[in-house]
Amino acid sequence: MTATREFLNLMKNNKAGKATGLYSVCSAHPDVIKACMLQAKDDGSIVLIESTSNQVDQFGGYTGMVPAEFVNYVKGLAQESELPFEKVLLGGDHLGPNAWQGEPAEEAMAKARDLIAAYVKAGYKKIHLDASMFCADDKGERHKPLADEIVSSRAAELCSVAEKTFTESFGGESDIIYIIGTEVPIPGGAQEEEETVTPTPALNAKNTITVTKAAFEARGLHSAWKRVIGLVVQPGVEFGDDQVFHYDSKAAADLSAMIEGNPQFVYEAHSTDYQSETGLTQLVKDHYCILKVGPWLTFAYREALFALESMEIELLGHQRGVKLSGLKATLEKVMQENPGYWKKYYPGTAEQQHFKRKYSFSDRSRYYWPNKELQASVALLKKNLNEGGISLSLLSQYMPNQYTAVQEGQIKLSAEELIISRIRDVAGVYARACGLGTCC
Repeated sequence: MTATREFLNLMKNNKAGKATGLYSVCSAHPDVIKACMLQAKDDGSIVLIESTSNQVDQFGGYTGMVPAEFVNYVKGLAQESELPFEKVLLGGDHLGPNAWQGEPAEEAMAKARDLIAAYVKAGYKKIHLDASMFCADDKGERHKPLADEIVSSRAAELCSVAEKTFTESFGGESDIIYIIGTEVPIPGGAQEEEETVTPTPALNAKNTITVTKAAFEARGLHSAWKRVIGLVVQPGVEFGDDQVFHYDSKAAADLSAMIEGNPQFVYEAHSTDYQSETGLTQLVKDHYCILKVGPWLTFAYREALFALESMEIELLGHQRGVKLSGLKATLEKVMQENPGYWKKYYPGTAEQQHFKRKYSFSDRSRYYWPNKELQASVALLKKNLNEGGISLSLLSQYMPNQYTAVQEGQIKLSAEELIISRIRDVAGVYARACGLGTCC
């Protein structure tokens, strides 16, 4: 069974009341992807790996990879994880004119069309059509959403490109799955303190479906519309630097009831990071059964490295001739030297920013791990601990879950396996909430 078919079965079972879902791994970090692949392997499930329009585009994005290169990158990680690549579903997130909002609509949409074509040619099968952003010459008040009619028309235009590209590249009828929806939380979390997060009104969600369907039909995209299975809404979940807005099923009851009455659609929920397992499980039950997660996974990676450095200092800090990794100091150095990825996201005093660079839930540090100097620091940290020996008592102190996993023979006592295990703590929460490993 293909990953696409397994995905559709999970969505179908959810609509039938079986509380199944799938979490979407929104990260390009190799350890994060491998950890989630290993989780999927143990669960006997597929894994959904998504790249955003900022991460990967026809010009390389901030990862430096075009879509075909990202696909090959994921293939390599699947091989390392011994997960058959047919168990990997590749998704494109926020595909549209997002990266070119500062350009006139005609120019931005031309680039968006090329973006969609590149993703389809590379073999992505789940496409989130997102044309919800204003372009430079769009009329309207910027503090209000772009009109549904414009958004839906542009989404249909991009879908038409995807369908045509598929036929030209692979022949036969397209099997691409589409996600629509405009009410998307700020990528990476809220930038300011908030008091509440209001769920999308059910009437707005229903209207989005109606207007987008009309736009698709106007372009003759009848077959493609049948494969539009997900709607992005705001169920009332979000996170900021040091706050998490947890899911309230009662507050989103009207939204859940609306989609339950629509046999074609489920919901896709963004910014579900840091939710409780109980909350995530309830989201899936309420048909928000595609759960996006990204920063929480790299946050766990950073937690693992910080814990390992604490052990390194305790074990080796007083030994002569040992060069320590200096991981935290190196991270601070490279973030200060290149503040573009965190500066506008971390307001406050210098002291507050210093704290946020390390510990914010928004986890802007995730953009810096590919830095060569930082990679050298990580490599030295692993080398020091693996060669010097990791103390079980210190492991219990700093990574108690991993201490238990080592004692029970689930993982080896190595820096690499401890890091992957810590990331899997988070992946496991999502897997259980989605009913993976327990469903058909």
